[in-house]
Amino acid sequence: MKAVIIAGGFGTRLRPLTYNLPKPVVPIVNVPLVLHQIGLLVRHGIKDIILNLHYLPESIKMILNKEHELGVNLDFSIEERPLGTCGAVKNASQFFDNEPLLVFNGDTLSDINLTALIEEHKRKKAKATITLTRVPDPSLFGLVVTDKDGRVTEFIEKPTYQKGGLDTINAGVYLLDPKLFDKIPAGQNYSFERQLFPDLIKSKQTFYAYISDSYWIDIGNPEKYKLAQKDILRGRVNVSIRGKKEGANWIGNDCIIDPSALLEGPVLIGDGVIIDEKAAIQDETVLGEKVRVGQESRVEGSIIWRNTVIGEQVRLHDCIIGANCIIEDFVNLDGAIIGDHSIIKKGSRF
Repeated sequence: MKAVIIAGGFGTRLRPLTYNLPKPVVPIVNVPLVLHQIGLLVRHGIKDIILNLHYLPESIKMILNKEHELGVNLDFSIEERPLGTCGAVKNASQFFDNEPLLVFNGDTLSDINLTALIEEHKRKKAKATITLTRVPDPSLFGLVVTDKDGRVTEFIEKPTYQKGGLDTINAGVYLLDPKLFDKIPAGQNYSFERQLFPDLIKSKQTFYAYISDSYWIDIGNPEKYKLAQKDILRGRVNVSIRGKKEGANWIGNDCIIDPSALLEGPVLIGDGVIIDEKAAIQDETVLGEKVRVGQESRVEGSIIWRNTVIGEQVRLHDCIIGANCIIEDFVNLDGAIIGDHSIIKKGSRF
């Protein structure tokens, strides 16, 4: 079986973090998102993976080429222009075989039971199976309606109301007969949600839903991006964390942590991090590789990307700080989102 990860989006909701880095490789607990997705596929025996790329594709290839032990066969399908969710997968059809094709949305973090999904798809002899998850407010997603047998009867993209109390939304994981793509026009913008799926319903194809109770989150905006990492540190989602577990914390290799520093876990300290005297790292903070935190600084509930330097007596609360930034002494930031290579001058407060 082969899988396609749709990883061509611009990540506009995560800007300025995604100006230099495509969303599929933004770090989630210091590991590119797409590697978490590949890890999930491998755990369920899927090792032939196609990556659909469009925005900054070379950056994604470079990061993946550094991972020498993925244990997968990777093919790349490049969109010269955006082709929509279904059109993007059609663009990769040269790599398909006759087996059902697993399609994975590149915006999501999940530990869904793919083996159970595949078994259900085969048991029902489905042409298409869509994975659903439950959310309190489905208005930002695609609400999916099914009958008592699990057959999909209606697909409402981003509904303005909650129909009949339903809360099952499109989780962006599909199993599809590759022959379904034969009738999709090549090189044209085409959508799963607005075109292919409604067509399957109209033509009475064997189109079923698989409802998953596993963890699922769309990391496409800053709040969800932070929440996903807090949930990982709290043990709410099954993904690997790089680092040695020490009490409630994870500590990377070659770190220098002053004995007077406070690590109030769970927190993740990446490789090569330096934490100076009386600094405090708290509240599900993630420090990326080679971050330095100066004396008496406090970092609370924040995500700090690699190579960023934090000065003395700095307070960062609920922030996301990009890579290679300099936060000078006495800075106080609350809820800030700072792009790569930024310099925040001494004494700044916002």
